[in-house]
Amino acid sequence: MVAFGQPVGRALETACAPGQAGIGTLTLSELSADGASILDHHALVLVTTGHGTYEIDFVTYPCRPGTLLWARPGQAVRLGGQPGLDATLVCWQPGILAPLHPQAATLDSPLGPTHWHLAGENEDAVINEVSQLVVDCERHRAGDEPAIPAVLLRHQLAVLLLRIGLLDGTGERPAESEAETFRRFQEELERGYARTRRVEDYAADLGCCVRTLTRASLAATGRSAKQIIDDRVALEAKRLLAGTDLPVAEVGRRLGFAEPTNFGRFFQREVGNSPGGFRIETARDAATVPSPRRPREPLDHMPSPLTA
Repeated sequence: MVAFGQPVGRALETACAPGQAGIGTLTLSELSADGASILDHHALVLVTTGHGTYEIDFVTYPCRPGTLLWARPGQAVRLGGQPGLDATLVCWQPGILAPLHPQAATLDSPLGPTHWHLAGENEDAVINEVSQLVVDCERHRAGDEPAIPAVLLRHQLAVLLLRIGLLDGTGERPAESEAETFRRFQEELERGYARTRRVEDYAADLGCCVRTLTRASLAATGRSAKQIIDDRVALEAKRLLAGTDLPVAEVGRRLGFAEPTNFGRFFQREVGNSPGGFRIETARDAATVPSPRRPREPLDHMPSPLTA
């Protein structure tokens, strides 16, 4: 998993090793808790032991046994580092589900929910699916990627994601037409946030008026379309400042700010701190987090990763 200060690709090679159809499993205790980094793959985190926190895109989520989190490619992640906290991780590369079924590609949408506290039948169902995936990923860990094990693992992952898709949501849903407009707006924003921050441009791309787009955004989130755009740009800025060593001016340039001073004013307004101050503060917070590491026991003697 590319997280907690590890170089991009290093942990992914461990989690998604050759012969595993682009899917891998590991435990949270095998990872370092240093710093924040940007993912290049999906990671489901099912907490099995202890209490603590896990941070996704600078939002801190409380964790206890039964907590499920979904971190997606491009998101910044960081473990709280509390001793005794452990979890099973299921990691997979983007796009591997698309060949299974025309709808399978939507299962790992970057716009989906992030955090659940499972209970009852939902918890049992997710734990059972994760447990079987852990067993089969270990069983087919070595060697080339034969067709049948690869298809098996990908179908198991699809079933797991379908079960997660059935989890009850919270809050009232906006009217269907407004929900569809907002969904299309989110997709267009993912493609265009570095190109433009004008609501008019997104409305034109979607073939609607600014008023319609703003109404759909307010119905879905309680925030205007302009606020949604600025939130997305500020989030990407925080990701790049916390997860890379890019100069502040280069971060601003990548997000469409020709002048560093304009980027600085925007970031100060949206985040309440200067870009440089945010980077220093994030690094200081990471330095105070302990990084417990436990040696990995031989597989023959490891307890089940889902045993509390």
